[in-house]
Amino acid sequence: MVKVEKRRYNGRMKTLTRRAIWLYAVGQLGWPILSGLVSSWLVYFYQPAQEELASGMPLFIPQGRVIFGALTIIGLIGALGRLFDAVTDPLVGNLSDKCRSPLGRRIPFLRRSAIPFGLSTLLIFCAPIQKISSINVAWLFVFVLLYYFFLTCYYTPYTSLIAELAKSQKEKLALSTCISLTFIVGTAISYLAPVVWTAFISCGTERTLAMRLTFGIFSALAVGLMLVPAYALDEKEYCEASSPEQGSMFSSLAKTFSNKNFKIFVGQDMIYWFALTMFQTGLPFFVTALLKLPETYASPMFIGLTAASLFFYLPVNVLAKKFGKKKIVIAAFAFFAADFLFTGLCGERLAVAPQVQAAIIVLAGAFPMAAFGILPQAMVADMAQSEAAATGHNRSGMFFAARTFAFKLGQSAAMLAFTSLATISRASGGGYRIVAVVASACCAAGGAILLFYNEKLVTRALE
Repeated sequence: MVKVEKRRYNGRMKTLTRRAIWLYAVGQLGWPILSGLVSSWLVYFYQPAQEELASGMPLFIPQGRVIFGALTIIGLIGALGRLFDAVTDPLVGNLSDKCRSPLGRRIPFLRRSAIPFGLSTLLIFCAPIQKISSINVAWLFVFVLLYYFFLTCYYTPYTSLIAELAKSQKEKLALSTCISLTFIVGTAISYLAPVVWTAFISCGTERTLAMRLTFGIFSALAVGLMLVPAYALDEKEYCEASSPEQGSMFSSLAKTFSNKNFKIFVGQDMIYWFALTMFQTGLPFFVTALLKLPETYASPMFIGLTAASLFFYLPVNVLAKKFGKKKIVIAAFAFFAADFLFTGLCGERLAVAPQVQAAIIVLAGAFPMAAFGILPQAMVADMAQSEAAATGHNRSGMFFAARTFAFKLGQSAAMLAFTSLATISRASGGGYRIVAVVASACCAAGGAILLFYNEKLVTRALE
């Protein structure tokens, strides 16, 4: 405590510096690499399309809708993993809020979870039997659960720091902008995986081993990046000391969801993540099955989307300050709805080259990618701070945990829906078109729900 007091200036905590912002943001460069590997390549690895089977990709688990005639094994495992993840979010958020470590409430979780998070990600793709086997199913189930548990242990305390590090709207937008940038770059790095494993294959490495080597390299890189804020950022220099939150997880969760604006936000956020997960999981299949382009084309598409979205970072910040975060997010929903619908229609039926269609998908998604990367986390921080101002209790950990609990329910449903819909007219790619259209409709619904969010009420509480 003496050390913290020495770092105060006129009774205030140390001002959030640019260096501190970027040290924090580096962690958001790391974990999206791991998340991107699983969300983008898990289904691709265990439920390969016809093109991948023809290139020598083996099968590790039973294929098709073998569960009740409606669900796939990979879809059920992915959904159960995200459901388990959603359930553990409030638990970890509550434990973080109650933490009494001398390092702070959040940093200890970052230090202890980074390495097992990276290791479990790699082991997901290392099923031990080189053919269809129930042992592979059990292996996949165990390591998917471990992956999601350690993701929660890192992600929930990490995002909770947003509301505590940033003391003003300017700092909040700056912090959200930086971590949005590193999130997009980290996810884009995960999309480079086909480039790396193709290079290994060209050197004579067997396809499965090449993919596993690639996932190992990316996992090690991600762990190194996640450890940067865990060891380089002193939480107590910037976060006001407060008494650990009292009460059980259920009481804290109930208090959080009693906030009407938060319930509205969570509803639209759940639908958004359902749509985004469907689209993100389907992107490699859209490239190969609909556009008839090589699998490596997914990498330049996402990198192009990243680069294009950067042009909208400054406009999103300016427009959010002028019109409010709510209106910008609603506009982003409209752009994504149109972009996903276009994706569902793309292919040979359109009288333009597939490369042009891919460019349209990328350019149309740039603005909403920037908006959703920056604003939703700032909105959660707003609600957490306004609640703290009204009640005197800082439950930022539970606010972010409750948000992730809800959107991961959406992701769970998306895994079930995608893997089942994708099996429809698989040879012609009809199921992938249905996936894109459903994602478009969900974005339209999410924008409609957000209309009921009372941003003025939250702003007045902060003021």
